Amino acid sequence: MPAVEPNLNNMANPVLRYLMATRPAFLTVTLFAGFIGLASAYADGVQIDLLTAGMSLLFGLVAHAGINVLNDYYDALNGTDDANNERIFPFTGGSRFIQNGVLSRRETAIFGGILMLLVVVAGLWLMLVSDAALLWIGAAGLFIGWSYSAPPFKLNSRGLGEIGVWAGFALIAIGSDVVQRGTFSVKPLIAVASYALLVTDLLFINQFPDEKADGIAGKRHWVVRLGHHKARWLYAVIAAAAYLWLAAAVWVGALPRLTLLALASAALSLQAARTLIQHSATPSSLTPAIQQTIAAAALHGLLLSIGIAAAVVF
Repeated sequence: MPAVEPNLNNMANPVLRYLMATRPAFLTVTLFAGFIGLASAYADGVQIDLLTAGMSLLFGLVAHAGINVLNDYYDALNGTDDANNERIFPFTGGSRFIQNGVLSRRETAIFGGILMLLVVVAGLWLMLVSDAALLWIGAAGLFIGWSYSAPPFKLNSRGLGEIGVWAGFALIAIGSDVVQRGTFSVKPLIAVASYALLVTDLLFINQFPDEKADGIAGKRHWVVRLGHHKARWLYAVIAAAAYLWLAAAVWVGALPRLTLLALASAALSLQAARTLIQHSATPSSLTPAIQQTIAAAALHGLLLSIGIAAAVVF
């Protein structure tokens, strides 16, 4: 049964309205990136402080929520969500809160700005109790998230969205690690790289149903630039790069062998790739592939963080 889009009747409760405007179903990908950063610090013998760890995870989620809300605002300005008739709700085509009259553009912009301000305040406190490097990590993450859709940068419109998403999720893990470790380390970057690639694949596959509307609005990401027939193969390339990175990192000793458990998510990525290759021209057929992509990233992130942390014991 298709999901029901938000409207004034089913979003009458103001708390529910603003919560759902953040697209909470997608926030778990941020949570797993944070887990990987915490596991990286723990594996090096760092004693995890529950308060700062919890704050890191919480405000990582708030940052992602703010970015989602602002992305809706800027996509309303450029017209892509208004023109999107092939969307697969709730996965693509935005939250539909502006288009369906649940929130105005102004209300959306103010809400997104408030969420980002909360992240800045929390980030400054975390920096004071950990390391000054967190300032630059947090600033870079917020800039990437904002500039993904906001003018004049519009990274996704310039074919830089995939790089931005990868870097943004890598920074979440690095930041979580820094808060616990008290200094910068390359280890969480190595650990999170494969997971960030699978999250990038989620962005990538979500662009197929939005291809026509994005092209009309001038969002020239790689699916628009290449066309769905050529772009469909890039999904498999990105997924393969993720799993090869993990295998290579274990091979050279940069990650413990237990992290190979995360290769179990490759089965889901393979299923999604097959569906995309067969049905890239029919957006309505891509729901299973999108769901499998979400599941692959979540499973990979969970098993990867468990494998890193459990290696201390085993």
